[in-house]
Amino acid sequence: METEARAAARGKLGRPDRALPLLSRNIAVVGGGPGGLVSAMLLAHAGADVTVFERHACVGGRSSAIDAETDAGRFRFDVGPTFFLYPQILKDIFSRCGLYMEDTITLKRLEEHYDLAFEKGPTLRLNSCIEALEREVSRIDPHDARNVRQFVADNRKKFRKFVPILRRPFNSVLDLLRPDMLRALPMLRPMSSVDKDLARYFKNPKTHLAFSFQSKYLGMSPYRCPSLFTILSFMEHEYGIYHPVGGTAAVMEALRNAAEGLGATIRLNTPIREILTENGCAVGVQTDEGPQKADAVVVNADFAQAMNRLIPDRKRKRWTNRVLERKKYSCSTFMMYLGIEGTLPNHGHHTIFLAEDYDRNFAEIEAGTSLSEAASLYVQNACVTDPGQAPDGHSTLYVLMPVGHLRDGGLEWTDETRAEARKLVMARLEKAGFTDIEERIRFEKIVTPADWEDTYAVHKGAVFNLAHNLGQMLHRRPHNCFEDVKNVYLVGGGTHPGSGLPVIFEGARISSDLLIRDFTPERPRSLNKFFRKTPAHALS
Repeated sequence: METEARAAARGKLGRPDRALPLLSRNIAVVGGGPGGLVSAMLLAHAGADVTVFERHACVGGRSSAIDAETDAGRFRFDVGPTFFLYPQILKDIFSRCGLYMEDTITLKRLEEHYDLAFEKGPTLRLNSCIEALEREVSRIDPHDARNVRQFVADNRKKFRKFVPILRRPFNSVLDLLRPDMLRALPMLRPMSSVDKDLARYFKNPKTHLAFSFQSKYLGMSPYRCPSLFTILSFMEHEYGIYHPVGGTAAVMEALRNAAEGLGATIRLNTPIREILTENGCAVGVQTDEGPQKADAVVVNADFAQAMNRLIPDRKRKRWTNRVLERKKYSCSTFMMYLGIEGTLPNHGHHTIFLAEDYDRNFAEIEAGTSLSEAASLYVQNACVTDPGQAPDGHSTLYVLMPVGHLRDGGLEWTDETRAEARKLVMARLEKAGFTDIEERIRFEKIVTPADWEDTYAVHKGAVFNLAHNLGQMLHRRPHNCFEDVKNVYLVGGGTHPGSGLPVIFEGARISSDLLIRDFTPERPRSLNKFFRKTPAHALS
């Protein structure tokens, strides 16, 4: 039952916040992925007339679901992201819009984060308990276990310093000279990688991997990923890992309902063919039904694909096709979505299987010319937490194998390549302890890098977008307020701050606030609170 305090708070939150401007503007949002849906919420709440144009029959993009009806019943799989970190960002966005996230989204904090299985042992079961973390790491190296608390403490300081910075736009090199950035720079160690930074605490290579495999969330190698991103491992252990009940797609539907409830219009099966411009300024979008006028356009499509398809090269000065081709991109993934008979109670919700020759694995992924026989895997066994994702007596397995993105001279994804990759994944699953899977499969779907590009419009199939190296971060990443065409705003993994659901939500907030600022000629002082760097409670 709802408490009196919460009911009172609900009444307060439910009233429109008149500190926000009534934009009275038409805003077109290209793409109904997580960034586009959050932007639609924030802009509709600000009074804009928002229309989201989504080319698929459902919202979510790479965060949507695969619903498979079989003789056994329905299997449901997340297409891409399978878990949530740091849900406070999304809670804050709902709260700002006068809503409670918990009313429509159920996030279950996992007691066990994941099984971390090294190919030749050991297998660790990790959670947020620092004592348990030390015990598990001691199974790799007792000396390394003694430094776990120092690693966590140092990254807590790094997190507190850098999160406020990542909550604001970076439009030029001058943004690097702000006092908060200068204070944080010593902890950044810009010439160091995640792996090198971990060497300050841990000696055993397996311990390094236990705290660095998270760089794969960005589609990068820990040997190249900037040292800032040791905070990813810290965030897991400090704040926990959450499973959205019903899958990530259930969150996308909740965002859609919230946006529509705030007045936004969602148009499905409506691809955008071009962003219309006049004198270097966006004036609308072209659909198959004709031109749709707009005062501003928010682009939630994959950045490089959107530029190649929606804005002619001649209209772009900085982000030309030639420049985009020279940029560095993340790895891709080979996916298997398996509906199986029976359950897997002895496996955790998440399993990270790390190849013995991890260095070779990543070198072959980065080369992108062949499949890596020393493949690592990520496996989600969602039904141990959320049994409704499969028919009674059945389970879903989501299996991800990192592979190289598409490139000239790279691996071609023919039918033979698909079959070879499938055979490799099944063998590696066996190595990871998932035995007797083949004969239990009742549904199977495969997605290759070519499918990511063709079906989901992901440039080069690079599912984590532009790589997060120092040359493509902060002011060197495409700006939230797009540099080449006025009144175009970017959201998603291709703009600042980068990839990953919480980061994309934050980027949508940054871009929406910039749009609100730009279309509010006389901003009331009371609006300034929405452009501050970080609410204090977000860092508690």
